Amino acid sequence: MPVILFAIFLDLISYGILVPVVPQLFANPASPYYVLSATMPLGYGYILLGFLIAIFPVIQFFSAPILGQYSDIHGRRRVLSLALGGTAVSFVVFAFGIMFKSISLLFISRAIGGIVGGNISVAQAAIADITKPSERARHFGLIGAAYGVGFIIGPVIGGILSDSSLVSWFTIATPFWVAASLSAVNSFLVYTLMNETYFPEKEVVISWGKSILDIIRAYGMKRLRPIFATNFFFNAGITFVATFFSVYLIDRFQMSQLGIGYYIGYAGIWIVISQAVLVPLFSRYFDEIAMLRWSLILGTMGIFSFYLPHSITGLLLTGAFFALANGISMALLPSLASRRAPANIQGEILGINTSVQALAQTAPPVLSGFLAATIAPAAPVYIAGAAVGMAWIVFIAFVRRER
Repeated sequence: MPVILFAIFLDLISYGILVPVVPQLFANPASPYYVLSATMPLGYGYILLGFLIAIFPVIQFFSAPILGQYSDIHGRRRVLSLALGGTAVSFVVFAFGIMFKSISLLFISRAIGGIVGGNISVAQAAIADITKPSERARHFGLIGAAYGVGFIIGPVIGGILSDSSLVSWFTIATPFWVAASLSAVNSFLVYTLMNETYFPEKEVVISWGKSILDIIRAYGMKRLRPIFATNFFFNAGITFVATFFSVYLIDRFQMSQLGIGYYIGYAGIWIVISQAVLVPLFSRYFDEIAMLRWSLILGTMGIFSFYLPHSITGLLLTGAFFALANGISMALLPSLASRRAPANIQGEILGINTSVQALAQTAPPVLSGFLAATIAPAAPVYIAGAAVGMAWIVFIAFVRRER
């Protein structure tokens, strides 16, 4: 358990490092790191940023079930280690793309990241292998807490490492070199320290086109279908927020990458509190069904609350509300899917769950780019609140306790 959680923690630090930095490349003409021509309309930068963000989940949608199957065949340790090594390669390519101002390399980097981006489903399957069903909500909460700690530290590191006013040799590429190094170390630690959690009993044949079939199969699983549907709408909403929230902060509060890093790190603190404290505490008295009924509607309110603040103080309050509510849902949705899945296909089911999540993440970045370009940078937040609200409606209407 500690090795798996530490792997997730390092992986999220690596990705968190990028969050405040990437929007500066395409969405902030005042930034010295802006890579587009001064004559190009800002709306084009928003659209390009949307496509750059979208390529990762598009490819992850196809790759996540394959990684899940491989982990059911070859075990979790080897697949997780290889995936983290691939993540290191993707960051190296992105750093070179920045150095050479090559948009093509930036897109190639995100494509590589998408191929190995299903590693979280493998980590979740490893947790499920060694956890009793009754304890999965608490342990999946620890996964979410590792995410939260990574997002406390990662964005702050990204903001600092890209600020040349703090250290003269820091550049916009520095965070990506650090992220690559962390991912490489992470891969090594998993391979050398992690004990294998799953030993297959029979041979499984890899289905390469499984992602599309899995979505069809997910629809046909009566026990899991409403959970997958809830997961889809929830992750679509969170993606609308996540992809362009930095742009919203740049436009409304004129934040630099350092300020964005600090703010997202602050929100990560509340995610940790939500998933490491509230989820284990509430799970003593309530099951996942009861907790999700409340967390999804409160999460919807938390997203819409971002339209209220006009000061940093108000932004801090709404950020805490948003993170506390949605952090619970992030932890409990995969836990509920895992609890209702047979023990011998945990990797496959959690891979399907990750595919559903990846499918939900494909359209929002592109739509957010067009919404920001044609309406306002804050426009994607409206759609985000509506999507999470739809997740709550689906959950309330269709998810029932099993006897």
